[in-house]
Amino acid sequence: MKVPLSWLKDYVDITVSPEELAHRLTMAGTEVEKIERTADWDNVVVGHVHAVNPHPNADRLRLVTVFNGSEEVEVVCGAPNVAEGQTIAYASIGAVLRDAYSEDPEATKRLKKSKIRGVESQGMVCSEKELGLSDEHEGILELETEATPGTPLGEVLGDIVLEAELTPNRPDCLGIVGIAREVAVLTGQELRLPPVDYAESSPGVSSLASVRIDDPDLCPRYTGTVIRGVKIAPSPGWLADRIRAIGERPINNIVDITNYVMFELGQPLHAFDYDRVKNHEVIVRRAAAGEKITTLDDQERKLDADMLLIADPEKGIGLAGVMGGANSEIDDSTTNVFLESATFNGPNNRRTSSTLGLRSQATLRFEKGLRSGLSEIALRRATKLIAEIAGGEVATGIIDEHPGKDSEQQSVSLSREKLSRVLGTELHEEQVTGTLEALGFSVTETADGWSTNIPYWRPDVTLPEDLIEEIARIIGYDEIPVTPPAGRVPTWQPRPETAVRDRIADALVRAGMQEIISYSATNEDDENKIPLAEGMLDHVRLQNAVSADHAVLRRTLRESVLSAVERNLRTWRGPVALFEIGHVFGSAGEGLPEEKIMVTGVFAGPSVEPSWTDPARQADFYDAKGAVEVVLSELHAEGQFAAAVDPALVAGRTAEITVPLAGGARIGVVGELSASARESFDIDSPVVMFELELDKLVSVAAAVGPADIYSPIVRYQDSERDLALLIDRSVPAADVVAIARKNRLVTSASVFDVFEGKGLPEGKKSLAVRIVYQSPNKTLTADEISKSESGILRALEHQLGATLRA
Repeated sequence: MKVPLSWLKDYVDITVSPEELAHRLTMAGTEVEKIERTADWDNVVVGHVHAVNPHPNADRLRLVTVFNGSEEVEVVCGAPNVAEGQTIAYASIGAVLRDAYSEDPEATKRLKKSKIRGVESQGMVCSEKELGLSDEHEGILELETEATPGTPLGEVLGDIVLEAELTPNRPDCLGIVGIAREVAVLTGQELRLPPVDYAESSPGVSSLASVRIDDPDLCPRYTGTVIRGVKIAPSPGWLADRIRAIGERPINNIVDITNYVMFELGQPLHAFDYDRVKNHEVIVRRAAAGEKITTLDDQERKLDADMLLIADPEKGIGLAGVMGGANSEIDDSTTNVFLESATFNGPNNRRTSSTLGLRSQATLRFEKGLRSGLSEIALRRATKLIAEIAGGEVATGIIDEHPGKDSEQQSVSLSREKLSRVLGTELHEEQVTGTLEALGFSVTETADGWSTNIPYWRPDVTLPEDLIEEIARIIGYDEIPVTPPAGRVPTWQPRPETAVRDRIADALVRAGMQEIISYSATNEDDENKIPLAEGMLDHVRLQNAVSADHAVLRRTLRESVLSAVERNLRTWRGPVALFEIGHVFGSAGEGLPEEKIMVTGVFAGPSVEPSWTDPARQADFYDAKGAVEVVLSELHAEGQFAAAVDPALVAGRTAEITVPLAGGARIGVVGELSASARESFDIDSPVVMFELELDKLVSVAAAVGPADIYSPIVRYQDSERDLALLIDRSVPAADVVAIARKNRLVTSASVFDVFEGKGLPEGKKSLAVRIVYQSPNKTLTADEISKSESGILRALEHQLGATLRA
């Protein structure tokens, strides 16, 4: 909201500097973002046109003799409205002006000596666009000022403008009078309200026009009047200057007055050509589905049944609170005006303007919810200005349809106990009453506090807390005593779940994966893309869902993670490695839903960025298994992987994960996504994934002791030996490793090769295992290692049927 101080001074005396005024307004809740000093031109002064003569070499150019305060200079000018006797803005050589012919609105040019069609021009007579005042460039700017020629133009047109950033609950401050009311209270000055009285003449307005409200839920009040015999003309200079100062373009006196009053009082108005309204009857109704209207911007708009229309018996003549219709607009032929000032439903107005893409200063105000009392005040103020500026006779009385009269809250009560409890301090009775009355509230003292009538310009005050806020911000929050917190400072409580979650996320990121976050709500169709295990709990349905796409709480993270993979594979050819740690929900019927946290990760595309040293390899089971091992390594635990069945994963390439350290608890599953599941997500390449339960991982972390984390450094040499075993295909390699590790001299055992196929008996596989032997007490001899190896082979043969491969 732009607040020119020159305009603000019409309603309140400014007794402090602009900087101090901005500070006080900001501290009271009306934030002033910046202070702008306008019309600061160098080498541009007030000039007087002494003569206008034809150009000897151009029919459309003229030679203008300008007195600049010290001498007469000759300027070549092509403006059609330049005339002898005018007071104008004269720019001398060296002045920097806006370039009126550049496509860049901020482009400037410096005036230089130049000849135009053989005649030297000693400067320029400026238009509004060249001065940066507006986009008007059809003619020169004619000044209405008593300033003498030679006066710097900045002293005539210059102003100080406060740029206020308003909170949504203060539409009253979208009017200059609203800001003036704040200034009057904060500086102790008297507020001068603009006059609204005017002379009326017969006949009565009800005999000239009528209004009918068919949909009072969208229009609680509609006021109107008729002014006959007006003369449409450009606005007087002071009015045009005010319109420009707030960033608008002057149009004509009637339209400019409606805009002026809107920025003055915060109430939008609209003027119709009275003679273009059929039977002079205004109907406020919902539009028919598919009904069309051409608005003032010459665009045909298709309406729906929830949009409020201002109409006559034959047609729509305006979109309520948004934009008028082209078929009833004010133009040069208008002689009679029907003036509207109404109150429209804020949410409906916002929906209409958003649907049609028509945002305006009027919708900005209506959507915030204006009180109906403001409409009559604004109507009378605009009527007075029209009668003074455009002439005409004002009909007696006003039309006032007010079906929502009894629906507005009229008063708010505040108790002394609540005021002291919320503010934490006691205030004097006179301080409370004086503050509220200065803000325009009428206050009556009651037995336990105060009762206030809500002013017609304050739609934001409905609760006792609102009154308390008004008192606090005017007195000053810095004037309210501060009470430090008392009592014992809470002690820190460890949260194992959060700590483990952070460790897991950090470990997966170090392993090259990226974390994603998705919505907790989904819909059944999307979740059904991924087969779920039998016995899954029912959905938890949302009673007030944001949309149908988010109607239930998710039961798994698989769908959201796979959806992210699908989107990434469309545009990314490199590795896709994503994980999410989040809540899933399920309903067992009665009682609260069950909730737990899952860790789900997915690999797709190449396992690493392809290079000439590392040919591309598609992500496979072992990438996902490796990520799980990274997680367990972070928790200082080891996992075991055994064949398992999962409806979304490929049989034979799926394993359940258990951790011996936590009593063999199952912590999750890892495997390759089935073809049918990939097809439902439109994924062509192989996808592998893992899924872990966070509460089980927390139990694993809790079971880890110092001996699992730390071990002494052994000074004696270790020794490696490899075994090539012949074993049934169905035997997991993990069982072989587990038996080898039971030997007291074995520090590690790992599989480094698996072979199946030609040269092996049917149903067998060759497993190559590397075993590391080491003693903490001495260097092992070959006989000691061979003895331990023989024991391991006997155990493997006895328990698993494994034999050395010949």
